[in-house]
Order: sequence, then structure tokens, then C-alpha cells
Amino acid sequence: MIKSMTGYGKAEFETGNKKITLELKSLNSKQLDINSRLPMLYREKDLVIRKEISEKLIRGKIDFSLYIENLGAESNSAINENIVSAYFKQLSAIQTNLGLPVTEQIMQNIMRLPDTVKTVYEELDENEWINILARIQDVIATLLEFRSQEGQALDRDIRGNIADIQQLLKQIEPFEGQRIENVKTRIQDNLNEIALNGNMDKNRFEQEMIYYLEKLDINEEKVRLTNHCEYFLETLDSTQDVGKKLGFIAQEIGREINTIGSKANESNIQRFVVQMKDALERIKEQLLNVL
Repeated sequence: MIKSMTGYGKAEFETGNKKITLELKSLNSKQLDINSRLPMLYREKDLVIRKEISEKLIRGKIDFSLYIENLGAESNSAINENIVSAYFKQLSAIQTNLGLPVTEQIMQNIMRLPDTVKTVYEELDENEWINILARIQDVIATLLEFRSQEGQALDRDIRGNIADIQQLLKQIEPFEGQRIENVKTRIQDNLNEIALNGNMDKNRFEQEMIYYLEKLDINEEKVRLTNHCEYFLETLDSTQDVGKKLGFIAQEIGREINTIGSKANESNIQRFVVQMKDALERIKEQLLNVL
């Protein structure tokens, strides 16, 4: 069963005094393209996350995000008491020397100065990371399930369009015999207009007629188109990731349809060819999203 490249997975959970949200999105792409957004604390695990994603998702434009919300009263920022005290002593001395009163306004000014607030960088807790990694694997599994469900819908649509092509191909057959007779009649009429007065080698005429009609014969194209459609359906049943392979087969199907159209010389057959091209275009659009 084919899979779509479109998918989505999300998980929210609490660990310690943190609420962690994981979000994974996938869109169609010719190759694997991973974009990760991580807090500074987890940047060192970026390669591990990418490896986990690439092994499971294979192809697509992947966006992974990890958000952290602190639920506790603790903060990563703290006042640098030594710096603030030094600033206060220096400013107080300057104001005293200038005969200015030392007011509470001085603290507001001090807190605007450099290095009064320091950031305390948290170290990564390995137990917390093991928990997060397990949840990342769950999110990937959710996205894969989403891809499978989308793939089932794509599979139904693609099979329906292949069935349309096969049915249209069968509807061509009743018009083939009349097409050949029309070509013969047209050639004979053109020769009569030239008025050769019977000065014509009938054997040579028959040879040329046979050669010309062989050039217009579409039986080989019909057989190849039938085989390509059957091979396409066989490939759809594969357990492998076959999106690119199906695209190549669709190109071959299009080549045979175009050849039939160029040889048709019959309005009804041309009409069926246009409908087959329309069905094939719908298939190609859907294949862009097949893994």
C-alpha cells in the first residue's frame, strides 16, 4: 500500500516542572529536507533527532519543533548581586560628592546597566532526554499512521484513474476498423482527383497502401499501454516506497497515449485520447505526494 508524504503528529506532556510540546509536520518533496526548531538546551541532540526522523520518514519536507514551558517558580535569569552592589557604591559615592541625594531612582538606573542580570544555563537531564526521545518516537509513529491513511485515499483515486484509462482504451476498438476504411477511401479519392486515367501499377499501389496503413496501426501502442497500466497496478501493491517508480511508469503511459493520439486520424478516438490524458494528469498530480 502506498503512503502519502503529507503527515502530522503532536504530543504534549509534563516532566518535572516543565510542559513540553512536540510537533512534527511533513509535506511532499523530492528528497528529505529536515528543519528543526529546538531550545538552546536541546541543541546538542539535534543530530540524534534528525537521525531518528530520517530513518523512519525517508522523504519529504519535515518540520520538527520542540517547545518548553516552565511551570515552576524558578527562572533561568538571576540578579548579579556583586555587580549591582558595585554599581550602587560607585553611583552613591558620585552623587554624594556632587551633593545630590541618594534616592530609590538610583536602583532603576542601575538595573539598566550591563551585566546586572545573569542567565543561568541549565544542564540537560539525561532522564528527561530519554523521556523526550521516547515521545519523539511516538510522534513519528503518529505521523506514519497519518501518512498511511492519506495513502489509502490516494490509492483509491489513482486506481480509479487507471481504470478510466483502461476503459477508454477498450472504447477505442469499435472505431478502429472504420478508421482504416476512411483512410483507404481518402487515399483512393485523392488518386482519382489526380486523374491518372488508369496509368497506375496496382501492385505498387497496394504495397504503398499497406506501408502507409502500417504506419497508422496502433495495436502495438494499445498492447504496451495495457501492459504499462497492469505494471502500474502491480507496483501500487508493493510494500516498498514506490512514488518515484510510479512516476516513471506514468511517463511511459503518457508516451503511448500520445502516440495513439498522433496516429488516430479519427475524431472519436481523439476524444478518448483527450480523456485518457486528463485521467493521466490527475494521476501525475497525485503521485507528487506519494512516498
